Amino acid sequence: MRTIDDRIVHELNTTLPTASFAGKIDAKQTCQELYKSLMEAHTSREMMIKTCIAQTSNVVKALQEEREKAENDIALLKQLRKEQTKLKLMQSELNVEEVVNDRSWKVFNERCRVHYKPPKSQ
Repeated sequence: MRTIDDRIVHELNTTLPTASFAGKIDAKQTCQELYKSLMEAHTSREMMIKTCIAQTSNVVKALQEEREKAENDIALLKQLRKEQTKLKLMQSELNVEEVVNDRSWKVFNERCRVHYKPPKSQ
């Protein structure tokens, strides 16, 4: 899903005109569309990651409850550890997502600050 960010950054770098070609492309419209694409991509990825975290958290809780009932079950312990590791990886993915989003917004702001001012919700 991060390829969407890469595509948008590439599009920013290739479609926005330099000062000498400013009259040939509607930079404001392009920036506005790219802003909308970035917002949608970031929102959907964050929601998907958080959904995965919530589902995995529920699995971990259920496994922990089973573990309390059957303390000597090695297979259950292995499954619990596996799910806990998956949960930690998903939580760290949120941090990675923040870094990717910051990079995308930085490029967007550098290339579009003259042409388009996004609403203050960012």
